[in-house]
Amino acid sequence: MSRRPGPAGAAATLDATPEAAVAAQVRCTLETVFEAVAETRADTAALLTRVAAQGRRPASVDLAALRPGLHLRLARQELVSGVGFVAAPGLLGDVPAWLEWWQTSSEGEVRPLLLDLDPLRSAYSDYTHWDWFALPRDTGQRAVAGPYVDYLCSDEYSLTLSAPVHLEGRFVGVAAADVYLRHFEAAVVPLLQLLPGAAHLVNARGRVAASADPAHLAGSLTKGPDFGAALARARPARLDGMRLVPCDGVPLVLVVLDG
Repeated sequence: MSRRPGPAGAAATLDATPEAAVAAQVRCTLETVFEAVAETRADTAALLTRVAAQGRRPASVDLAALRPGLHLRLARQELVSGVGFVAAPGLLGDVPAWLEWWQTSSEGEVRPLLLDLDPLRSAYSDYTHWDWFALPRDTGQRAVAGPYVDYLCSDEYSLTLSAPVHLEGRFVGVAAADVYLRHFEAAVVPLLQLLPGAAHLVNARGRVAASADPAHLAGSLTKGPDFGAALARARPARLDGMRLVPCDGVPLVLVVLDG
């Protein structure tokens, strides 16, 4: 997308601790993207429920009903560069795998992602090992994957936010949205720079999502504490000269080094 969102709330009064205030701002920034994910999940679950009520398996053509909502989310959410539903293998009756995925080009055009998912020809036929698919499937929770070079969709350095979709308690795929890293950094790095110590954001895997610390570059892996456990604790902690502050429901941890 051509728009570059600014650091909403960067000049806001910092209540509680500065770290807690910055973590709250990061949460607000990503919750706008997770809203798009939640809407896609709800639309997909409702669609699959209607198909099941007809006594048949869904097919890829059924997922076309999701497109008006996906297009609306691309137009409405500044941070969202791609959005859609990724089916669990075997869900659909006519194809082994499917991405009902739409994205915005650099010229602002909304277009579908067209992939060859034939397992005999395509390197992308098995997407189930990617964190944006595996984490929601395995944990039942929302996930932030990356940043990584998104060869599947845009060839851009991106984050993918995702959530599991269930039908009668059965996992059927993920709803997800992409955010270009440059847009995310424009929104959150100025917030990190407000803090007195070097600061960066990591996901549950310890991968740096954004950073104002030259020792921890975006996309690198951070060694040290169990960030998944820090997210599960859902409260700030000090460990080995670092302050760990979960971003209150969004699966990122703010890491601030003691000055």
